[in-house]
Amino acid sequence: MNKIWLFLVRSYIKLGLFFYYRRISVAMQESIPKDEAVIFLGNHQNALMDALIIAVKNGRFVYFLTRASVFSNPLVAKILKSLWMLPVYRVRDGWNTISKNDGIFKTCSKLLHSDNAVTIFPEGNHNLKRMVRPLSKGFTRIVFETLERYPDTKLSLIPVGINYENAEGYANGVFLNFGQTIEVTSKDTMKSPNMAQQIKTRVHEELCALTTHIDSEHYENTLQRLEENNVDFLNPIAANQYISSNFDAKNLQTGRQDGLPKHFFMGLLKCVLLPTYLVWKRALLPKIKEREFVSTFRFAVAITLIPLYLILTTLLVGGLLGTPIAGVYFVGILLIALLAVKL
Repeated sequence: MNKIWLFLVRSYIKLGLFFYYRRISVAMQESIPKDEAVIFLGNHQNALMDALIIAVKNGRFVYFLTRASVFSNPLVAKILKSLWMLPVYRVRDGWNTISKNDGIFKTCSKLLHSDNAVTIFPEGNHNLKRMVRPLSKGFTRIVFETLERYPDTKLSLIPVGINYENAEGYANGVFLNFGQTIEVTSKDTMKSPNMAQQIKTRVHEELCALTTHIDSEHYENTLQRLEENNVDFLNPIAANQYISSNFDAKNLQTGRQDGLPKHFFMGLLKCVLLPTYLVWKRALLPKIKEREFVSTFRFAVAITLIPLYLILTTLLVGGLLGTPIAGVYFVGILLIALLAVKL
């Protein structure tokens, strides 16, 4: 029954993402094991959007380690847990909460032993910067505990690079880049006393190759140079080569630029959905304290408030002008939305 609920929610989220992003491209999805223990390890720029994109595009039902602070409301916590989200505690949640991770890690080990998949964002928090930050050791602890408790488990680590044209933006492109599978066995964990660090280093290197990675030392200057040259951030290999070649023009791969038709239909969409747009722009957006949550909250409006508004206004048009006109109105707004997003 729970998987039926997950399937329905995932299908609705997938539909919402279709209307939210111009395109979501996926690489190496076919290499993901379908019935073995997997830990997906993704870079983390864009709050909940990262998790949603992985959830609908990896081909499996997946458990997610999620920061514990979002479980503070009992009703929200119940909904999140029904969606296979598990709370993970950080120092900022209070030193007295850290011990609760022991139970969560044991749960992850049991899930992996049963050939489930778990997603972890090992950077520990989100940040819009186009760089892979140092990884925390939490995921290696889960790896080691799983193989210590269940040494016969075949465990695969899959780095995931999530690339956005503009993480805060709307109707842009996304490239989900699954990396090569890193298989870890109980024998591997006993080879070296610093095996955990070796695993962290390898995953970090893989993530740096799977997404655009700008070193922190000259971050602002490098980012400005990339944006001025309209670098294609959906092609991380080319973007990283362009950076490493000291901006050699022969390695430059440019991204797309929105034309007049897209701007026209985007403006038209805001007009036909004006009340919901004003709620977002005037009431919700100013209250968002972290830029990383802008896209998450906009998407929440897109899959809740906008469908409700569309249904109510369609019923109103139908009551006033008849069913055929209401049908034209409904289809017309969907067509405007598709043109605004997909052009």
